[in-house]
Amino acid sequence: MVEALEQQQRSREFLALSFDERLAHLVQAETNYRDERRMTRLLKSVKLRSGASIEALDFRASRGLDRSQLLALAGARWITTHDFVAVLGPTGVGKTYVACALAHAGIRRGYSALYLRDPRMLEEVVIARGDGRLTRLMTAWSKIDVLILDDFLIRPITPDAASDTLEIIEDRTGLRLTILTSQLTIANWHEVIGDPTLADALLDRVTQRLHRIELTGESMRRATQPPTKEH
Repeated sequence: MVEALEQQQRSREFLALSFDERLAHLVQAETNYRDERRMTRLLKSVKLRSGASIEALDFRASRGLDRSQLLALAGARWITTHDFVAVLGPTGVGKTYVACALAHAGIRRGYSALYLRDPRMLEEVVIARGDGRLTRLMTAWSKIDVLILDDFLIRPITPDAASDTLEIIEDRTGLRLTILTSQLTIANWHEVIGDPTLADALLDRVTQRLHRIELTGESMRRATQPPTKEH
């Protein structure tokens, strides 16, 4: 606000404005500054793997990326519906990029987000259980507006890991939005989870309100692209 006031004092354009108009300009400048700081802080804490954004998505690539679906998911209401999003497809087709682009859209609207690789998340749960931080950690994750679980169920998991995964999903069902990326089709998740009861419970929660983004094609990592482009 002080910087905006100094700008007013240096510019003749503001001399013709009324007191109320100049005051409104100062308040708006402070609001913009706080919004920018909040977004910078959220982007720094989210740990997205790439500088992804909806605007940078390449919809020309023939890999099943639906422009209307992505723009709808990145709209004003998608986070408040507290649904699940599953980005599915083989390795290298851009699943992580799409998930991070959606999370970035949420951050720009003032929501918190967090990126976690599913295998490392399960390792963190084991460590947190051992040192007494588990309840605090699970509570913190449950409060994140947009949680990305990358490489979800990339390998078979133990019954304990399946139970922990169910608890994380349960804490978010109907309350927060969760984005899952996986090389497996949802039909194969049951086999990877192993325990039939836990698998049924987890799939029941995820699939009731699920948006699927199914990508196809060859790995995009083989192409040489500038680092700012989608990969």
